[in-house]
Amino acid sequence: MANLKAWIHAVRPRTLPLALASISMGGFLAAADQAFRPVIFGLCILTTLLLQILSNLANDYGDAVHGIDHEGREGPRRAVQAGSISSNSMKRAMVLFTFLALVSGLALLYLAFGISLWLFGFLLLGLLAIGAAITYTAGGSPYGHLGLGDLSVILFFGPVAVLGTYFVQAQALNWITFWPALSCGLFATAVLNVNNIRDIPSDQHAGKRSIPVRLGRDKAVLYHWALLTTGLLCSVIYVVLNFQSLKQWVFLIILPLLVVNGLAVKNKDQAQDLDPYLKQMAMTTLLYVLSFGLGLVW
Repeated sequence: MANLKAWIHAVRPRTLPLALASISMGGFLAAADQAFRPVIFGLCILTTLLLQILSNLANDYGDAVHGIDHEGREGPRRAVQAGSISSNSMKRAMVLFTFLALVSGLALLYLAFGISLWLFGFLLLGLLAIGAAITYTAGGSPYGHLGLGDLSVILFFGPVAVLGTYFVQAQALNWITFWPALSCGLFATAVLNVNNIRDIPSDQHAGKRSIPVRLGRDKAVLYHWALLTTGLLCSVIYVVLNFQSLKQWVFLIILPLLVVNGLAVKNKDQAQDLDPYLKQMAMTTLLYVLSFGLGLVW
């Protein structure tokens, strides 16, 4: 039972709403254009969840190996560093989830495109996503330790996930969907930024050069407000350009939650006080997608 709890902790369930949010946005946008395909959408969700779990396991392993997780770390302890899961067991789990994500992704692409150039093009994109998930903190030169994680999250939780989900259903692109896709990427990056602000002291000690470490806490807070406001503004732009009814503005119910998150990041300088706002921002992102989507299809 203790080992099961360790694996559940390593999977990090509180990060999974972000994966669901991005894919759901692509599904809502496809449904709004009468292009929703339930089986394809379900495989998009499965593949993305597998990739997110793979990323979380690789992050647990990589941070332990590279010394980012250590006794002085202020955030939650990871499974490998705590000794509840061995590094070899974690590597085997990473191989398993790589295989599962690849199988799920191939099934998705075959059902969407058959044997075609689109299948091979999206397969390459999927392999890049797998590589990004693993090398974020694992491997010889993890890009997450260099402050490049934010760019990866914006791309993979934003345009790649949202527009990719839309395209495999509609098999076409509507350029205006870029705006809500970018909102998803920016809000997901805000979740990462809360994590990185929380971990500034321990990341400095371990030599991890995250954006908040590079900027310092005060500027990282301003960066956080920029992520929140720009994410909201992108959705406003979409509605203005594609206005059909007042229902489209229902997503603005998240505005108070964004303010709460921004103020928490600004005022809570203790790791244990700031930590709950990772989950709060992830759930706010999911609520944003659900409200935005309902405004499109309801």
